[in-house]
Amino acid sequence: MPSLTRTALAMGEAIRQGSLDPVELTRQSLVKAAESDAVFISLTEQRALAEAEACVWRQRAGVLLGPLDGVPLAWKDLFDIAGTATTAGGKVLGEPPAERDADAVRHAAGAGMIGIGKTNLTELAYSGLGLNPHYGTPHHTPGQGEPRAPGGSSSGSAVAVAKGIVPAAIGTDTAGSLRVPAAFNGLVSYRPSQARHTRRGVTPLASSLDTIGVIATTLEDCLAIDDTMRGEAPLKRPYASPEQSVIVIDSACLDDQRFSSAVRNNLEASAERLSEAGFHVVRRRVASVADTLDAIARHGWLGAAEAYTEYRGLLESTDAKAMDSRVRKRLEAARQMTPDSVVTMYRLRQVLKAQLREELAGAILLTPTVAHVAPRLAPLETDPAHFAEVNLATLRLSMVASLLDSPAVALPSGHDDDQQHTSLQLSAPSGEDESLLRVALSASSVLTV
Repeated sequence: MPSLTRTALAMGEAIRQGSLDPVELTRQSLVKAAESDAVFISLTEQRALAEAEACVWRQRAGVLLGPLDGVPLAWKDLFDIAGTATTAGGKVLGEPPAERDADAVRHAAGAGMIGIGKTNLTELAYSGLGLNPHYGTPHHTPGQGEPRAPGGSSSGSAVAVAKGIVPAAIGTDTAGSLRVPAAFNGLVSYRPSQARHTRRGVTPLASSLDTIGVIATTLEDCLAIDDTMRGEAPLKRPYASPEQSVIVIDSACLDDQRFSSAVRNNLEASAERLSEAGFHVVRRRVASVADTLDAIARHGWLGAAEAYTEYRGLLESTDAKAMDSRVRKRLEAARQMTPDSVVTMYRLRQVLKAQLREELAGAILLTPTVAHVAPRLAPLETDPAHFAEVNLATLRLSMVASLLDSPAVALPSGHDDDQQHTSLQLSAPSGEDESLLRVALSASSVLTV
Protein backbone atom coordinates (compact mmCIF):
# COMPACT_ATOMS: atom_id res chain seq x y z
CA MET A 1 0.00 0.00 0.00
CA PRO A 2 1.25 3.52 -0.73
CA SER A 3 2.45 5.77 2.08
CA LEU A 4 0.19 8.61 3.17
CA THR A 5 3.00 10.44 4.94
CA ARG A 6 4.10 12.39 1.88
CA THR A 7 3.08 15.97 1.23
CA ALA A 8 0.41 16.74 -1.36
CA LEU A 9 2.96 18.07 -3.83
CA ALA A 10 5.23 15.06 -3.28
CA MET A 11 2.29 12.74 -3.93
CA GLY A 12 1.48 14.61 -7.12
CA GLU A 13 5.07 14.31 -8.31
CA ALA A 14 5.14 10.58 -7.55
CA ILE A 15 1.93 10.13 -9.53
CA ARG A 16 3.46 12.06 -12.43
CA GLN A 17 6.53 9.82 -12.39
CA GLY A 18 4.36 6.69 -12.27
CA SER A 19 5.67 5.48 -8.91
CA LEU A 20 2.39 6.10 -7.07
CA ASP A 21 -0.97 4.64 -8.11
CA PRO A 22 -3.75 7.20 -7.50
CA VAL A 23 -6.39 4.45 -7.24
CA GLU A 24 -4.51 2.62 -4.47
CA LEU A 25 -3.77 5.94 -2.81
CA THR A 26 -7.46 6.88 -2.86
CA ARG A 27 -8.52 3.47 -1.56
CA GLN A 28 -6.12 3.73 1.34
CA SER A 29 -7.38 7.21 2.20
CA LEU A 30 -10.97 5.96 2.11
CA VAL A 31 -10.16 2.99 4.35
CA LYS A 32 -8.39 5.17 6.90
CA ALA A 33 -11.25 7.69 6.78
CA ALA A 34 -13.84 4.97 7.37
CA GLU A 35 -11.86 3.58 10.29
CA SER A 36 -11.35 6.97 11.94
CA ASP A 37 -13.45 8.08 14.88
CA ALA A 38 -15.65 11.15 14.34
CA VAL A 39 -13.32 12.67 11.75
CA PHE A 40 -15.67 12.43 8.75
CA ILE A 41 -19.41 13.02 8.49
CA SER A 42 -19.70 11.42 5.05
CA LEU A 43 -17.50 9.80 2.41
CA THR A 44 -17.77 10.18 -1.37
CA GLU A 45 -16.29 6.81 -2.24
CA GLN A 46 -17.87 6.23 -5.64
CA ARG A 47 -16.93 9.65 -6.98
CA ALA A 48 -13.44 9.47 -5.50
CA LEU A 49 -12.62 6.12 -7.10
CA ALA A 50 -14.01 7.25 -10.46
CA GLU A 51 -11.83 10.36 -10.32
CA ALA A 52 -8.80 8.28 -9.37
CA GLU A 53 -9.39 5.95 -12.34
CA ALA A 54 -9.56 8.99 -14.63
CA CYS A 55 -6.24 10.18 -13.23
CA VAL A 56 -4.65 6.83 -14.08
CA TRP A 57 -5.68 7.24 -17.71
CA ARG A 58 -4.35 10.80 -17.81
CA GLN A 59 -1.05 9.72 -16.29
CA ARG A 60 -0.61 6.96 -18.84
CA ALA A 61 -1.43 9.39 -21.65
CA GLY A 62 0.91 12.03 -20.28
CA VAL A 63 -1.84 14.63 -19.92
CA LEU A 64 -2.09 15.19 -16.18
CA LEU A 65 -4.04 18.28 -15.19
CA GLY A 66 -1.35 19.73 -12.94
CA PRO A 67 0.97 19.01 -10.00
CA LEU A 68 -1.89 17.90 -7.72
CA ASP A 69 -3.67 15.55 -10.12
CA GLY A 70 -4.64 12.38 -8.26
CA VAL A 71 -3.97 13.75 -4.76
CA PRO A 72 -6.67 13.03 -2.12
CA LEU A 73 -8.31 15.87 -0.27
CA ALA A 74 -11.02 16.29 2.40
CA TRP A 75 -13.65 19.04 2.60
CA LYS A 76 -15.17 20.59 5.71
CA ASP A 77 -18.88 19.83 5.68
CA LEU A 78 -19.80 23.40 4.83
CA PHE A 79 -18.85 22.93 1.17
CA ASP A 80 -21.47 21.70 -1.27
CA ILE A 81 -20.56 18.53 -3.14
CA ALA A 82 -23.12 17.49 -5.73
CA GLY A 83 -25.38 14.68 -4.52
CA THR A 84 -24.35 14.90 -0.87
CA ALA A 85 -25.92 16.62 2.11
CA THR A 86 -24.19 19.68 3.54
CA THR A 87 -24.88 19.28 7.25
CA ALA A 88 -22.76 22.14 8.64
CA GLY A 89 -22.03 19.77 11.49
CA GLY A 90 -25.65 19.62 12.65
CA LYS A 91 -28.83 17.61 12.27
CA VAL A 92 -31.15 20.39 11.07
CA LEU A 93 -29.55 21.32 7.72
CA GLY A 94 -28.52 19.25 4.72
CA GLU A 95 -31.76 18.52 2.89
CA PRO A 96 -32.09 18.27 0.00
CA PRO A 97 -28.61 17.19 -1.14
CA ALA A 98 -26.56 19.77 -3.02
CA GLU A 99 -27.28 20.00 -6.74
CA ARG A 100 -23.81 21.23 -7.71
CA ASP A 101 -20.30 21.57 -6.35
CA ALA A 102 -19.16 24.67 -4.53
CA ASP A 103 -16.85 26.72 -6.74
CA ALA A 104 -13.79 25.71 -4.71
CA VAL A 105 -14.72 22.02 -5.02
CA ARG A 106 -15.27 22.39 -8.76
CA HIS A 107 -11.92 24.08 -9.25
CA ALA A 108 -10.04 21.48 -7.21
CA ALA A 109 -11.73 18.62 -9.07
CA GLY A 110 -10.90 20.36 -12.34
CA ALA A 111 -7.24 20.18 -11.37
CA GLY A 112 -7.57 16.44 -10.69
CA MET A 113 -7.70 16.54 -6.89
CA ILE A 114 -9.78 13.74 -5.40
CA GLY A 115 -12.25 14.62 -2.67
CA ILE A 116 -12.73 11.59 -0.43
CA GLY A 117 -15.39 13.04 1.85
CA LYS A 118 -16.64 15.73 4.18
CA THR A 119 -15.12 16.35 7.58
CA ASN A 120 -16.64 16.99 10.98
CA LEU A 121 -16.87 20.45 12.52
CA THR A 122 -18.48 22.44 15.28
CA GLU A 123 -22.15 22.90 14.38
CA LEU A 124 -22.55 25.91 12.05
CA ALA A 125 -18.77 26.47 12.43
CA TYR A 126 -19.46 28.43 15.62
CA SER A 127 -16.72 27.55 18.14
CA GLY A 128 -12.96 27.56 18.43
CA LEU A 129 -12.74 24.24 20.29
CA GLY A 130 -14.23 21.74 17.84
CA LEU A 131 -16.75 19.87 19.98
CA ASN A 132 -19.71 18.19 18.28
CA PRO A 133 -22.44 16.28 20.17
CA HIS A 134 -24.09 15.03 16.98
CA TYR A 135 -21.22 13.27 15.22
CA GLY A 136 -18.69 12.99 18.04
CA THR A 137 -15.56 15.04 18.64
CA PRO A 138 -12.40 13.94 16.81
CA HIS A 139 -8.96 14.31 18.31
CA HIS A 140 -5.36 13.33 17.64
CA THR A 141 -3.81 14.00 21.02
CA PRO A 142 -0.01 13.62 21.21
CA GLY A 143 1.56 11.82 24.12
CA GLN A 144 -0.15 9.42 26.52
CA GLY A 145 -2.42 11.86 28.36
CA GLU A 146 -6.18 12.27 28.22
CA PRO A 147 -7.79 13.58 25.01
CA ARG A 148 -7.44 17.25 24.16
CA ALA A 149 -9.77 19.50 22.18
CA PRO A 150 -9.03 19.36 18.43
CA GLY A 151 -9.63 23.06 17.87
CA GLY A 152 -12.44 24.40 15.78
CA SER A 153 -14.39 24.87 13.98
CA SER A 154 -12.44 22.93 11.31
CA SER A 155 -11.79 20.06 13.71
CA GLY A 156 -12.23 17.12 11.36
CA SER A 157 -10.15 18.77 8.64
CA ALA A 158 -7.20 19.22 10.98
CA VAL A 159 -7.45 15.75 12.50
CA ALA A 160 -7.74 14.15 9.04
CA VAL A 161 -4.36 15.65 8.19
CA ALA A 162 -2.82 14.95 11.60
CA LYS A 163 -3.84 11.28 11.35
CA GLY A 164 -2.41 10.98 7.82
CA ILE A 165 -5.75 10.24 6.19
CA VAL A 166 -5.17 12.98 3.62
CA PRO A 167 -2.16 15.26 3.07
CA ALA A 168 -4.36 18.37 3.23
CA ALA A 169 -7.92 19.35 4.02
CA ILE A 170 -10.12 22.37 3.42
CA GLY A 171 -11.70 24.46 6.14
CA THR A 172 -13.14 27.90 6.78
CA ASP A 173 -12.09 30.71 9.07
CA THR A 174 -14.39 33.32 10.61
CA ALA A 175 -12.65 33.98 13.92
CA GLY A 176 -9.78 31.48 13.77
CA SER A 177 -11.35 28.23 12.58
CA LEU A 178 -8.42 27.32 10.33
CA ARG A 179 -5.62 28.60 12.52
CA VAL A 180 -6.76 27.25 15.91
CA PRO A 181 -7.13 23.58 14.85
CA ALA A 182 -3.85 23.85 12.94
CA ALA A 183 -2.21 25.21 16.09
CA PHE A 184 -3.59 22.51 18.37
CA ASN A 185 -2.52 19.74 15.97
CA GLY A 186 0.96 20.96 15.01
CA LEU A 187 -0.06 21.81 11.44
CA VAL A 188 0.17 24.70 8.99
CA SER A 189 -2.74 26.81 7.77
CA TYR A 190 -3.29 29.88 5.64
CA ARG A 191 -6.18 32.29 6.16
CA PRO A 192 -6.48 34.30 2.93
CA SER A 193 -7.91 37.80 2.62
CA GLN A 194 -11.59 37.49 1.77
CA ALA A 195 -11.28 38.86 -1.75
CA ARG A 196 -9.08 35.98 -2.93
CA HIS A 197 -11.93 33.46 -3.03
CA THR A 198 -15.51 33.07 -4.09
CA ARG A 199 -17.50 31.34 -1.35
CA ARG A 200 -20.36 30.28 -3.58
CA GLY A 201 -21.65 26.93 -2.39
CA VAL A 202 -20.20 27.32 1.12
CA THR A 203 -22.59 27.52 4.08
CA PRO A 204 -22.05 30.91 5.72
CA LEU A 205 -21.62 31.89 9.35
CA ALA A 206 -20.78 35.60 9.17
CA SER A 207 -20.57 36.80 5.59
CA SER A 208 -18.26 39.78 6.07
CA LEU A 209 -15.76 37.66 8.04
CA ASP A 210 -15.89 34.18 6.50
CA THR A 211 -13.04 32.97 4.34
CA ILE A 212 -11.87 29.57 3.11
CA GLY A 213 -8.45 27.98 3.26
CA VAL A 214 -6.22 24.95 3.67
CA ILE A 215 -4.74 22.95 6.56
CA ALA A 216 -1.68 20.85 5.67
CA THR A 217 1.75 19.83 6.91
CA THR A 218 3.64 22.37 4.79
CA LEU A 219 2.98 25.92 3.68
CA GLU A 220 3.88 24.97 0.11
CA ASP A 221 0.97 22.51 0.07
CA CYS A 222 -1.40 25.10 1.52
CA LEU A 223 -0.53 27.61 -1.17
CA ALA A 224 -0.62 25.18 -4.11
CA ILE A 225 -4.08 23.98 -3.07
CA ASP A 226 -5.26 27.51 -2.34
CA ASP A 227 -4.27 28.52 -5.87
CA THR A 228 -6.09 25.48 -7.21
CA MET A 229 -9.30 26.33 -5.32
CA ARG A 230 -9.22 29.72 -7.05
CA GLY A 231 -9.13 28.02 -10.43
CA GLU A 232 -5.51 28.94 -11.05
CA ALA A 233 -2.39 26.89 -11.71
CA PRO A 234 -0.24 26.59 -8.56
CA LEU A 235 2.26 29.40 -8.51
CA LYS A 236 5.87 28.75 -7.53
CA ARG A 237 6.44 31.79 -5.33
CA PRO A 238 9.89 33.21 -4.65
CA TYR A 239 11.00 33.21 -1.03
CA ALA A 240 11.60 36.65 0.44
CA SER A 241 15.18 37.56 1.26
CA PRO A 242 15.54 37.54 5.08
CA GLU A 243 17.80 40.58 4.91
CA GLN A 244 15.02 42.54 3.19
CA SER A 245 12.23 41.32 5.47
CA VAL A 246 11.04 43.10 8.62
CA ILE A 247 9.09 41.11 11.20
CA VAL A 248 7.42 43.02 14.03
CA ILE A 249 6.68 41.29 17.32
CA ASP A 250 3.92 43.03 19.24
CA SER A 251 5.67 43.63 22.56
CA ALA A 252 2.30 43.68 24.34
CA CYS A 253 1.94 40.00 23.45
CA LEU A 254 5.14 39.11 25.21
CA ASP A 255 3.95 40.90 28.37
CA ASP A 256 0.47 39.34 28.38
CA GLN A 257 0.16 37.06 31.41
CA ARG A 258 -2.62 35.09 29.72
CA PHE A 259 -0.03 33.42 27.50
CA SER A 260 1.27 30.08 28.65
CA SER A 261 5.00 29.94 29.30
CA ALA A 262 5.45 27.38 26.50
CA VAL A 263 3.71 29.62 23.96
CA ARG A 264 5.81 32.63 24.99
CA ASN A 265 9.11 30.74 25.20
CA ASN A 266 8.63 29.01 21.87
CA LEU A 267 7.70 32.30 20.21
CA GLU A 268 10.86 33.89 21.59
CA ALA A 269 12.96 30.93 20.41
CA SER A 270 11.42 31.14 16.93
CA ALA A 271 12.07 34.88 16.78
CA GLU A 272 15.70 34.27 17.73
CA ARG A 273 16.10 31.71 14.95
CA LEU A 274 14.61 34.14 12.45
CA SER A 275 16.93 36.88 13.64
CA GLU A 276 19.94 34.58 13.33
CA ALA A 277 18.85 33.77 9.76
CA GLY A 278 19.01 37.44 8.84
CA PHE A 279 15.42 38.63 9.32
CA HIS A 280 15.07 42.07 10.88
CA VAL A 281 13.04 41.24 13.99
CA VAL A 282 11.71 44.32 15.77
CA ARG A 283 9.92 44.36 19.11
CA ARG A 284 7.46 47.20 19.60
CA ARG A 285 3.88 47.86 20.56
CA VAL A 286 1.37 47.56 17.72
CA ALA A 287 -1.46 49.81 18.80
CA SER A 288 -3.94 48.55 16.22
CA VAL A 289 -3.83 45.07 17.78
CA ALA A 290 -4.57 46.42 21.25
CA ASP A 291 -7.25 48.74 19.86
CA THR A 292 -8.91 45.85 18.03
CA LEU A 293 -8.98 43.71 21.16
CA ASP A 294 -10.39 46.65 23.10
CA ALA A 295 -13.10 47.28 20.50
CA ILE A 296 -14.21 43.64 20.62
CA ALA A 297 -14.27 43.68 24.43
CA ARG A 298 -16.29 46.91 24.55
CA HIS A 299 -18.75 46.42 21.70
CA GLY A 300 -18.90 42.67 21.09
CA TRP A 301 -17.84 40.34 18.31
CA LEU A 302 -19.15 41.45 14.92
CA GLY A 303 -19.29 37.85 13.76
CA ALA A 304 -21.78 37.07 16.52
CA ALA A 305 -24.19 39.71 15.26
CA GLU A 306 -23.90 38.45 11.68
CA ALA A 307 -24.29 34.81 12.74
CA TYR A 308 -27.41 35.63 14.76
CA THR A 309 -28.90 37.44 11.75
CA GLU A 310 -28.00 34.52 9.47
CA TYR A 311 -29.65 31.92 11.71
CA ARG A 312 -32.39 33.86 13.48
CA GLY A 313 -35.04 31.91 11.60
CA LEU A 314 -33.54 28.63 12.76
CA LEU A 315 -33.39 29.84 16.36
CA GLU A 316 -37.06 30.75 16.25
CA SER A 317 -38.10 27.40 14.75
CA THR A 318 -38.82 24.07 16.43
CA ASP A 319 -35.54 22.77 14.95
CA ALA A 320 -33.61 24.91 17.44
CA LYS A 321 -34.16 22.20 20.07
CA ALA A 322 -32.06 19.81 17.98
CA MET A 323 -29.03 22.13 17.92
CA ASP A 324 -25.90 21.85 20.03
CA SER A 325 -26.95 23.76 23.16
CA ARG A 326 -23.57 25.54 23.32
CA VAL A 327 -23.93 26.84 19.78
CA ARG A 328 -27.56 27.81 20.31
CA LYS A 329 -26.74 29.78 23.47
CA ARG A 330 -23.91 31.66 21.75
CA LEU A 331 -26.20 32.59 18.87
CA GLU A 332 -28.99 33.68 21.18
CA ALA A 333 -26.59 35.78 23.25
CA ALA A 334 -25.81 37.87 20.19
CA ARG A 335 -29.43 39.06 20.25
CA GLN A 336 -28.31 41.41 23.03
CA MET A 337 -25.88 43.35 20.81
CA THR A 338 -27.33 46.81 20.23
CA PRO A 339 -27.57 48.41 16.78
CA ASP A 340 -25.22 51.10 18.07
CA SER A 341 -22.55 48.50 18.92
CA VAL A 342 -22.90 46.74 15.57
CA VAL A 343 -22.66 49.94 13.52
CA THR A 344 -19.76 51.15 15.65
CA MET A 345 -17.87 47.92 14.99
CA TYR A 346 -18.39 48.17 11.23
CA ARG A 347 -16.98 51.69 11.31
CA LEU A 348 -14.11 50.85 13.65
CA ARG A 349 -13.18 47.91 11.45
CA GLN A 350 -12.28 50.19 8.57
CA VAL A 351 -10.34 52.55 10.81
CA LEU A 352 -8.39 49.73 12.41
CA LYS A 353 -7.54 48.12 9.06
CA ALA A 354 -6.02 51.40 7.90
CA GLN A 355 -4.23 51.82 11.23
CA LEU A 356 -2.60 48.39 10.97
CA ARG A 357 -1.45 49.10 7.42
CA GLU A 358 0.13 52.38 8.52
CA GLU A 359 1.78 50.86 11.59
CA LEU A 360 3.33 47.91 9.77
CA ALA A 361 4.41 49.91 6.71
CA GLY A 362 5.37 46.80 4.76
CA ALA A 363 6.49 44.70 7.75
CA ILE A 364 4.99 41.36 8.79
CA LEU A 365 3.37 40.94 12.21
CA LEU A 366 4.44 38.01 14.43
CA THR A 367 2.19 36.87 17.29
CA PRO A 368 1.18 33.59 18.89
CA THR A 369 -1.69 31.88 17.10
CA VAL A 370 -3.35 30.87 20.38
CA ALA A 371 -2.33 31.87 23.90
CA HIS A 372 -2.37 28.28 25.19
CA VAL A 373 -2.05 24.66 24.08
CA ALA A 374 -5.03 22.40 23.39
CA PRO A 375 -7.16 22.17 26.55
CA ARG A 376 -8.39 18.88 27.99
CA LEU A 377 -11.53 17.71 26.27
CA ALA A 378 -13.58 16.15 29.10
CA PRO A 379 -14.08 19.31 31.22
CA LEU A 380 -15.19 21.20 28.11
CA GLU A 381 -17.84 18.58 27.39
CA THR A 382 -19.25 18.52 30.91
CA ASP A 383 -19.07 22.14 32.09
CA PRO A 384 -20.82 24.73 29.85
CA ALA A 385 -19.41 27.69 31.81
CA HIS A 386 -15.87 26.34 31.48
CA PHE A 387 -16.44 25.74 27.77
CA ALA A 388 -17.59 29.33 27.23
CA GLU A 389 -14.60 30.75 29.10
CA VAL A 390 -12.01 28.62 27.30
CA ASN A 391 -13.63 29.15 23.91
CA LEU A 392 -13.37 32.91 24.26
CA ALA A 393 -9.75 32.69 25.45
CA THR A 394 -8.90 30.38 22.53
CA LEU A 395 -10.27 32.74 19.88
CA ARG A 396 -9.14 36.01 21.45
CA LEU A 397 -5.95 36.46 19.41
CA SER A 398 -7.15 34.98 16.12
CA MET A 399 -10.18 37.29 16.13
CA VAL A 400 -7.86 40.23 15.44
CA ALA A 401 -6.77 39.05 11.99
CA SER A 402 -10.34 38.03 11.18
CA LEU A 403 -11.86 41.39 12.06
CA LEU A 404 -9.16 43.22 10.11
CA ASP A 405 -9.35 40.73 7.20
CA SER A 406 -5.62 40.16 7.57
CA PRO A 407 -4.10 37.29 5.63
CA ALA A 408 -2.47 35.04 8.20
CA VAL A 409 -0.28 31.94 8.28
CA ALA A 410 -0.11 29.64 11.30
CA LEU A 411 3.11 27.67 11.74
CA PRO A 412 4.10 25.16 14.45
CA SER A 413 6.53 26.67 16.97
CA GLY A 414 7.21 23.76 19.32
CA HIS A 415 5.71 21.84 22.24
CA ASP A 416 5.13 22.17 25.95
CA ASP A 417 6.28 19.67 28.57
CA ASP A 418 3.26 17.44 27.85
CA GLN A 419 4.09 17.34 24.10
CA GLN A 420 1.15 19.61 23.27
CA HIS A 421 1.71 21.82 20.24
CA THR A 422 2.32 25.56 20.22
CA SER A 423 1.98 27.81 17.18
CA LEU A 424 2.96 31.23 15.86
CA GLN A 425 1.13 33.44 13.40
CA LEU A 426 2.51 35.69 10.66
CA SER A 427 0.03 38.23 9.31
CA ALA A 428 -0.19 41.34 7.14
CA PRO A 429 -2.74 44.04 6.28
CA SER A 430 -5.77 43.05 4.23
CA GLY A 431 -4.97 42.26 0.60
CA GLU A 432 -1.21 41.95 1.11
CA ASP A 433 -1.32 38.17 0.80
CA GLU A 434 1.52 37.75 -1.66
CA SER A 435 3.94 39.85 0.39
CA LEU A 436 3.02 37.84 3.48
CA LEU A 437 3.39 34.51 1.69
CA ARG A 438 6.87 35.23 0.38
CA VAL A 439 8.06 36.11 3.89
CA ALA A 440 6.17 33.19 5.45
CA LEU A 441 7.73 30.72 3.02
CA SER A 442 11.18 31.99 3.87
CA ALA A 443 10.44 31.97 7.60
CA SER A 444 8.97 28.48 7.42
CA SER A 445 12.12 27.18 5.73
CA VAL A 446 14.14 28.49 8.68
CA LEU A 447 11.81 27.26 11.42
CA THR A 448 11.32 23.72 10.05
CA VAL A 449 15.00 22.91 9.52
